[in-house]
Amino acid sequence: MNLFGVMDVSGSALKAERVRAEVVAANMANSETTRTADGGPYRRHHVIFSANDGTATFGQMLLGGAGAESAFAASAGMSSIGFPFGQDAGASSSAPGGVSIGGVIEDQSDPLMRFDPGHPDANAQGFVAYPDINPLTEMVDLMGATRSYGMNASAIQAEKGMLSASLEILK
Repeated sequence: MNLFGVMDVSGSALKAERVRAEVVAANMANSETTRTADGGPYRRHHVIFSANDGTATFGQMLLGGAGAESAFAASAGMSSIGFPFGQDAGASSSAPGGVSIGGVIEDQSDPLMRFDPGHPDANAQGFVAYPDINPLTEMVDLMGATRSYGMNASAIQAEKGMLSASLEILK
């Protein structure tokens, strides 16, 4: 690993955790969505991380040249899922030893059925299909993403301090 290797690895983790936080926010925002473009209720999404063997540097990631900004990607056997905030996560390449978004998959659990005969999406029995999204689970995921993001930002700051100290020694 070169002198800036820690920054490259932490930069890839920052990007991955940002996507994770955006997915959690999308899940929370759609927790009451009973009708999507596909016709059914919104389905919870999960981010899949994968080990990265790419070659993008920290600077390339900051400039957006490393691919997966904030996106949903297809996982093996899953249909492609569009995400309104960014590009396709499959294009990601980053630091060797870092992390990338392997995909974002839809939860296949059954929707929650609630009795509400006055709702426009109610079936013949008066039940409405709601997404199976637990706000507590989403908040725990968001807290994990936030803390991981913060720890990786701290690692970058620590390496910047070490580089500055090394330059001071050389004076």
